[in-house]
Amino acid sequence: MVAFAVPALLFLAFCVSARRDRRGFRNAVLFGLTFVTLSFAVLLQVAALPHWAAMAVVLLVFAVPTLGILSLGMFLVSNGVTMVRKEGARPPNLLSLAAGLGIFGMIALLLLVGRFGSTVANGIAATLTLVVAYVSFVFLCFLGYAYLYGRIKVRGDVDYVVLLGSGLVGGDQVPPLLASRLDKGQRIYEAQLARGGRPPVLLASGGKGSDEKVPEARAMADWLIARGVPAEHVRLEDSSRTTEENMLFSRELMLADDPGYRCVVVTNNFHAFRAAMMARKTGVNGQVLGSPTARYFWPSATIREFVAVFWEHRTVNLGICGLLVVLGGLATALA
Repeated sequence: MVAFAVPALLFLAFCVSARRDRRGFRNAVLFGLTFVTLSFAVLLQVAALPHWAAMAVVLLVFAVPTLGILSLGMFLVSNGVTMVRKEGARPPNLLSLAAGLGIFGMIALLLLVGRFGSTVANGIAATLTLVVAYVSFVFLCFLGYAYLYGRIKVRGDVDYVVLLGSGLVGGDQVPPLLASRLDKGQRIYEAQLARGGRPPVLLASGGKGSDEKVPEARAMADWLIARGVPAEHVRLEDSSRTTEENMLFSRELMLADDPGYRCVVVTNNFHAFRAAMMARKTGVNGQVLGSPTARYFWPSATIREFVAVFWEHRTVNLGICGLLVVLGGLATALA
């Protein structure tokens, strides 16, 4: 049972870290390491298990991920085609297609190198596999914890519901993606009133883009008021242009009114965890809730969010990738 000590300690560290602040990426890494070390611990017990149980464990640890990778590749390619058909072939819309093709490309490379490769080719393939494995591990950590974070329920009353803006259509119209955020915010507002709480301020946050006729916050406020929210319960933050500025400028407004404020921030579900990390970075006192997104849009949007998070932590991530390349090169040279 000593083998289970490491995953148990990692899980304890995860619980402590998440209790201190649910919004840190450290939680995602600890969550992922817990499952990886638990899998190794289970594998170490295979020899002591009955044959049927040992086979079940091996299949669970090896066969399921293998089939999962193939299924994921097919899903991403199919989704990428749907994304291009519905949203156009802009680079952000190609991410799921590129990821799916990348999976099959990596499989093909390993098969070819394994059959025809030289020592150098084998070393390059092994090094590339290590880098891809690391990036995949970080992605699965992000995905798994983002799912958990999305299950968070905010209890009690809040003073503000911060609504993060996104691009308008036609220069002044709220698109479905943004309408989903506004609808979620309005439902939070109405639920608090229904249970006898004080009405929270709906703080619409978003400035005016170069191709927009009005600030996003103005269009968002008009949408809410048209759907029955009293104008006195809606406030605008119309200067921000990025998620970080959404958080910083909204925080300034909330602090000016009430230094002890409590809020929730609303965005789409694919963006919730990264927005939560940004809220933590900027000192916003509140958790982030996600609103529904069209299923076909979610994979590419999630991959885009991961790329942004990976780059925000580029010093560590690129450092580890570089170390893996150096170690792979040394191993190839010594082979």
